[in-house]
Amino acid sequence: MNEILRLLQDSLNIDFIRAVISGPRNRDGIVKVKIRPVERKGKLEFQLESFTRTQAFHENLEGPTAALKILKYMEQFRQMQIETTGEESVVLVSKKGKITVKTKKRQAQVKTADRSHDRKKRHILEEGIPVPFLEDLGVMTGEGRIVPAKADKFRQINRFLEFIEDILPRLDRDRELTILDFGCGKSYLTFAMYYYLHELKGYDIRVIGLDLKKDVILHCGELAEKYGYKKLKFLVGDIAQYDGVEQVDMVVTLHACDTATDYALAKAVRWNAQVILSVPCCQHELNGQMTSGGSTSSGDISKGAEYLAPVMDYGLLKERFAALVTDGLRAKYLESEGYETQVLEFIDMEHTPKNILIRAVKKKKRNKKALEEIKKCEQFLQVTPTLRGLLAYEGENEGE
Repeated sequence: MNEILRLLQDSLNIDFIRAVISGPRNRDGIVKVKIRPVERKGKLEFQLESFTRTQAFHENLEGPTAALKILKYMEQFRQMQIETTGEESVVLVSKKGKITVKTKKRQAQVKTADRSHDRKKRHILEEGIPVPFLEDLGVMTGEGRIVPAKADKFRQINRFLEFIEDILPRLDRDRELTILDFGCGKSYLTFAMYYYLHELKGYDIRVIGLDLKKDVILHCGELAEKYGYKKLKFLVGDIAQYDGVEQVDMVVTLHACDTATDYALAKAVRWNAQVILSVPCCQHELNGQMTSGGSTSSGDISKGAEYLAPVMDYGLLKERFAALVTDGLRAKYLESEGYETQVLEFIDMEHTPKNILIRAVKKKKRNKKALEEIKKCEQFLQVTPTLRGLLAYEGENEGE
């Protein structure tokens, strides 16, 4: 840990902008920590904002104390990103405790952080700073003000970028990265992703947006050309049939309807994508397979149907339950294929009911235990999700 401590001692000064600690080893406690500089009574301090799944806690500490507290956090986390006016650093801690620190000089000095103690929540894209694509998509005015009717969309875009911010250490800076956005639609998030990764963070990326709506794809292509986004392309195509690339580093699928999500996830696994971000939509398939008196192929009533009658007998409850089971199985299938998977709240329920995001980051080994859990769940409920069949090319995903 001495290497991390030296980095913190060198970074926690007047040039410090921010740091984010993520990748908790235990998901039951603190799941993320954000650090920013604050100035109180003329003294530079550092505010540590720690998050559980339901709460946020704040404490302001002077540099040496803050460094020791952050070091203590890193015993329970896998990664940390640090930004100063002159450098960007990434710290990775393996399961066995091996520490890797990568530091990159900024091409140009950036402004120091806002050190006011009381301030509004920081967004990755800030109101008051005009962003061309947000203006053309109707989210922002030319002066950088958020259009009131699009305030929820602006929050959604920033929330999505926060999920990407967390996985930056997993993206290779030394080569071109390919990112595929299945079912991109009007492409609010596609443009935001390109703008954030390429324009703000300096990654060499190629982004492909795919959708069935020809007029929407044409409009998005015109906007990409207008902004000079040479490596952002939009294509008309079907998720299940697309085979235009051989390798993909990150797959994004937002609100792909019903089993279209499964086709996108299966392709991501086949491409060995390092990162998957998926917001499922309209999970109808298992709802149709579940029945309160459903019979198995042998004629016996499903135990799941029998034991869950208080849920299965009511259409609304059954529909919601089936959607949760669908996404839970999707997350477990990704785990069985060697991904570290989280199911996260994409945006507050009051803004949209489609608020679950599955985030998966590739590890090395497949997970046999996850596959066993999948089989037990499917047998209990007598369901066969599409993703199971799509991944069958791997020999039913038997783990190592």
